[in-house]
Parts: sequence; structure tokens; C-alpha cells
Amino acid sequence: MDHTQVQTDPAEQPARVVTLTAGDFTLTVNPVDGSEIEPHRPGTATGRPAKRTAADRAARAAAARPPVPPLPAGAPAGPRPLLGRDEECERLVRLLARGRSVRLTGPAGSGRTALLDAVAAACADVAPDGVVRLSAYGHQHPGEILHALYAAVYEAPGERPDRARLLERVREIGAVVLLDDLDMGGPALDELLRATPECAYLLAATPDTRAPSDDSHLEEVFLGGLARADCLALLESGVGRPLTDEETAWAGDLGFASEGLALRFVQAAALLRQRDELNHRGAQDEDEEPGVFEERPRDAALIPLPTLAEGAAPAELLASRVSESARAALRIACALGGELPHHAHLPALVGDTHADVAVGELLDCGLLTPVGTRYRLAAGVARQLDGAGYGDTAAEEARTAARHYAWWTGHTSVTPERVAAEADAVLAALAGADVVAAVLLARTAAPAFAASLHWEAWERVLRSGAEAARKAGEVAEQAYFHHELGVLALCEGRLDRARAELEASIGLRGALADKRGTVAGRRALALVADREAAGVAVSPPLRLEPPVVAKSALALPAGSGSGAGAGAAVAGGAGGGAAAARSAAGAAAGPGPAAGPVAAPRSEAVTTVVPVVSTAAPATLAEVFEDAFPLTPEPVKEARAQQPAPPAGSGSALAGRRKPVLLAVGGAVAVAVLGTVVALAMAPSETKAPPAHGPRVSTSPTPPAVPGTGGSDPAPEPGASAEPSESATGEDPVVAPAVTPSSRTSPSRKPSAKPSTAKPSSAPPNPDPDPAPSTSAPTSPVPSSPTSPEPPVTPSSGG
Repeated sequence: MDHTQVQTDPAEQPARVVTLTAGDFTLTVNPVDGSEIEPHRPGTATGRPAKRTAADRAARAAAARPPVPPLPAGAPAGPRPLLGRDEECERLVRLLARGRSVRLTGPAGSGRTALLDAVAAACADVAPDGVVRLSAYGHQHPGEILHALYAAVYEAPGERPDRARLLERVREIGAVVLLDDLDMGGPALDELLRATPECAYLLAATPDTRAPSDDSHLEEVFLGGLARADCLALLESGVGRPLTDEETAWAGDLGFASEGLALRFVQAAALLRQRDELNHRGAQDEDEEPGVFEERPRDAALIPLPTLAEGAAPAELLASRVSESARAALRIACALGGELPHHAHLPALVGDTHADVAVGELLDCGLLTPVGTRYRLAAGVARQLDGAGYGDTAAEEARTAARHYAWWTGHTSVTPERVAAEADAVLAALAGADVVAAVLLARTAAPAFAASLHWEAWERVLRSGAEAARKAGEVAEQAYFHHELGVLALCEGRLDRARAELEASIGLRGALADKRGTVAGRRALALVADREAAGVAVSPPLRLEPPVVAKSALALPAGSGSGAGAGAAVAGGAGGGAAAARSAAGAAAGPGPAAGPVAAPRSEAVTTVVPVVSTAAPATLAEVFEDAFPLTPEPVKEARAQQPAPPAGSGSALAGRRKPVLLAVGGAVAVAVLGTVVALAMAPSETKAPPAHGPRVSTSPTPPAVPGTGGSDPAPEPGASAEPSESATGEDPVVAPAVTPSSRTSPSRKPSAKPSTAKPSSAPPNPDPDPAPSTSAPTSPVPSSPTSPEPPVTPSSGG
């Protein structure tokens, strides 16, 4: 049965089967069996995308802002005023209007984000492509920032261009780019600036961010603290009433301790509002008598001003005065590394239907700060809350968040764009969850990140999921994650990584007998092989410099047949072909003219290699064996050398007749050499080693050699055994000459038992234990020479 007809209920259909365009490929995100990738079909390639209009850019910018949460009762409405930054704002607008890029440096909490808002409003009509607001929080490489810039300017839904097209299109963007929370510098920042030469950047960073290189030509603007008057004005604006003398003095001390940091006065205003609310509540209850069971003192004391230490680190005091839902949200944020989920998730995570108001309450207290499209804890708040015990339940909170996000990201009603907006919170929950919850969350969130083109989060989720699946023993899920990593690497052009991941996935799915998954992996692996083959074909040819050859090695003497043949072979190897073969045949036929250096023609597709030509190279196969294994006596060779040379026309025929003969002779010589080597290897095992200090004299007579009992030793002829041995005469034993391969292969020399005219070598002892009478008389032992005699070599019948 076809699997496409089984699913009949729309609610049971796979979630988010999305088709994307990734460079030269068509990517189908399939959450069930893994993503499928194939080349573009003919006629389906998309054209050049158009740029967005001003209205489209404004709508996209409004959607990219953090959501406005519901505010609690009594909180000031509207944005906070920007005080004491008029001079910096005018300078930044002037530099950006000139096309200069600026790096705005200020400590966390100094008001950099509020200043960027003011600059964005003032530069709306400066550049043809308007103002683009991006967040670089957590980005260490410029790739994702360039893709975000491309998506903000061009109308290209469902398309992620490759690097070549991306660089080509972002080069044409002319916009004022406001990049908040910059976390890169050095070569990475230089790459971003070089890729977009028509853009003017305003980069907001902290002092501990890596500095740009000297060649970046960035203007530096430092954002310091506020003046005393501006601090008091910001505090009065947050409180909503004039300050008393005591509060003014307290604010002055706080400004000196915090060096005019704007965030401290936003939090100080929240402390004063909470103090006023508590005191006002106490004033209303003064006229009422407490009940019998009411634990309220009759005379409620006024709450004093916070101390200077509480004003410098107010997170614990502020958190103690907010609602219980807000404190639960703070525990979740501490468990997720400072990331706060969207306010729509808090009722399910906290267990309170009104917990969505907690985000506005925490934002009004200055405990949260906007980062891109979300909120996270302000600078220093997470450290202060951990010290107060808010991080004690981090493991349980992270597990709860992971299970909630696993259900939410896999729901069919949730769009990939909404999942991408919660990417940082999802990744934080994935990092703090147990392996079972991590595998479930990564399995459901990975297709959503792939469909939303947020591929940096996609890769991080896949790697975390693969590690969690390995620890949990989920082989099927581990194979899925490896398959997705291979597809992602193929889309990004990392062929080595793609091959490794896909082969791992195919191996795991083969062990599970997953036929459909294995087929999908093999298809992707075939694309990797095609890419590798195409890369080799279109890559520039390898060009190696020829080796340096001495002129004396290439200049051959006149009449050298072997040298002429070698030179012709070089020319033929470079492309001479049949002409080289004819030149070699003519050189072998007889003497020719002097052969000079041969210049091989260069080829663009084949690397030219020039070998070193040696003057001592043999011309025929016979000369190769003649030096080591002479087949004929020397006089015959000399006579053959004195014979006149054959005519020039019979060279090729003579060479043709010689070839079978030479091959046969060579084979026979090889067999003879092999037999000699075997005989030499077996000889020491059949004979006894000679004595180290001269011959040993025995009182018993030496028996004569009996035919057939001496192994490979031949039987002596009649009368030969009557001669006395050398040991009996008292002379030193003569060492037998070494047997050379040439003497064994010569047909004229045969092994004989008769002694020659020279002193024969002493016969080896007979291994036969039967004694026999001998005519030789025993004599006294003769001292041996200082040098120990070499062991005699027994003639072998194998040669």
C-alpha cells in the first residue's frame, strides 16, 4: 500500500513539510524520515528577487521588535525619555549620513539600545534601502548576520542563497544597518564590512568586546554615564512625582557609586515606587483596627529608603516585592541562562493563568532588557538572583521548559517563524534538560528551525540532539540527526563533513533495517559524490614545476642507442605517440646522431614530468642479466661484440625475433637463481658448524663415505678415499671458495668428487654413527690461525 494514502486525517499529517531553495538544491524538510535534497529541476530555478518597499520594510521592522506585554496597574505608560544623549545622537546621525561606519562602545546598562532607537528614527531617509535593525547577540561569525540582512532587504521567502550569490546580492544593498549587542571583532568584523561596502554600520558593543582591526576605519564613540541632573530627571520620571530632599541626596550618592549608569536609576525608580505603594497601603490601614487574629501591628512603621548597597544591587530586593508569578518567571529565566520565554508560555510554565502580566511587571522594575525580538535578564541580575537562591531549582525548571517546548514546537498550528523567535529559549532549555527530554525537543524543533531558515539554530539543535541520543541509546534518533547534519553540510558546501555524517547515518539505519531512511541517505550521498566529481573537473589543473636536471644528464653522446631511445620515449610520453615509437626503433637499429635535451610540450590538463635520462641504461633485456648472470664465456662475448652491425632496415625484425628468446632465457635464469637461493638457505641446516678453534682430532678412525648416506654429498670414486686428509698431514685447512651464482648457472661446470690440483677443503664430518676403519693415522692437533675459518659450502644438486 502506498504510504501517501494511509494518512487520511488532516490532524495526523506530518507537521510542516516545507520545500525550500538552498543554493542549487531543492530541500524538502520532512520531519518523519529526514530532509530530502535534490538538484533543481529544469525550469524551476527562481529569478533574482526584488527589494522590499518602504512600507514592507516598516512592517517587517515592527514585527521584529520585542512584544509589548500587558503592564500591571500603576506602571508608567509609554517609553522612557532619552536624557542627556542629544550630543551623541547628533554626532552619530552626522557620521552615518556621510557614509561612515561607527562603533558605539558603552557598558551594559548605559542606554545603548535606547540611543539606537533615536538614531533609527533620525536616519529613516538617509539611505536608499532605509534603516535595518539587527541583533548580533550570540553571533561569532558574520554568515548569519549577512543572511539576516539579505532577508530584511530582499523579498525572497523560502530561499537561502549559497555564499557566492549571497555576497553578490548583499554587495548591492545600500542601507543604514544598526547592529545591537555586537559580539565579534577582528577579522570576522572586517569580513562583514568588506561584504557590504555600500552600507553604513552603527555597531553597539560593550568595552570587553574584541576590538576591530586597524584597517577597519571605524569611528569610535564612547557612551559614558549620565550627569547628576540627568540622573535626577530620569529618577523623577520613573517615580512620577518630585523627589524629596532625602531622596535627592540618596540619588546623588547612588549616581556617584554607579558612575551615572542609566539602568541603576531605572531600578531605583522601581524601588521608590514599591516603597510608596507599601507606605501608602499602610497609611490607608491606619484608621482600621486590626482584628483579633490579624498579625498586623497597630502602629505600622514607614519603610525607609533602600541602603546604598541595595541600590547598587537591587535585584533581590525588587524580586521580593513582585508577585509570585513574577518570581516564578525569574526562576525560569535563571534556569535558562537569562532567557525569558514569551509571555504566552508563562501560564503553562508557571501554572497561573495570569502569569503573562509578570513580563510587564519585571520589565517595569528594570530586571529585563530587550534583545532582538525577545527579553532576557538585565546585566548583573542573574548573578544577584543566583546568590539569593533563585537558581536552586534550575534542573527541574529546565526539564519542565524542555517538555513544554517539545510539545509546542511539534504542534501543527505553530509556524516556523514563531519557533525561530523562541530559538534562544529553546536552545537554553535543550542544554539544561535530561537526555530523554533533550532528544524529544531536538526531534521536534529541528524541522521548524530548518523551515524558518534559522540554520545556525538548526545546526546547534542537531548536534545537541545527536549527543543526547547517543547517551540515551536511541539509535534511530541518532541516525536522523546525523542525516540532517549531512544535508545541512551539503547545502553549505562542506562536502567532507556531509560525507562523514551521511555515512554514519546510513550505517545506523542499515543496522535498524530502515529501508526508507537508508534510501534517502544514499540519495544525498550520491549528490555529495557528484559535487566532489564536479569540483575536481572544474578546479584548475595541477601545475608542478619540472625537476631540475643537469645538462650533462640530458646531453647524450653520439651513437648511444639507449639514450636516443630514452629521449624518444620522453617525447612520446609528452604526446609524441607513433613518432616517438619510430624514433626509438631507429635508435635501437644502429648508431644515430647525437641526442640533445628533449623539451616536452606543456599541457593544461596533464602535469608534465621530465625524467632524468641516464647514460648507463641498458638497451636490451639481455644486457640486464649479462652483468650478474653471464650466459656465455667472455671470449664469445668479445667475438660477438666485434661482429659488424646489422643493416639499418633489419633492426625492427631482429628486435622482434630476439624478444621471445630473451624472455625464455630470462625465465630460465630466474628459475636457476630461485633454486640457488633455496639451496643456500637449506645448506646450513644439513651440515654441522665447524669448530671455532681449529679441527678436532679424534682417536677413532674416520670411516669412508658410504654412497646414499651423506644427504646431498656424492659418493667418492674408487681410490679417492686412499688419499690422506689435510688434518692428517698437519697443514692448515683450506677454506673452500665461495660459490657464486654465475658458477652454478654455467652449464660447463659440473660438481665432481675428484680433488683438484689445489689443496682441497676438508670434508665435513659424516653424520653416519657407524664406525669404519680408516688408513689415515691420527696426529696431534695443529693450532689454528688467528682468523676463524669460514664454513665450507657443500655442492648442491639443486643447481
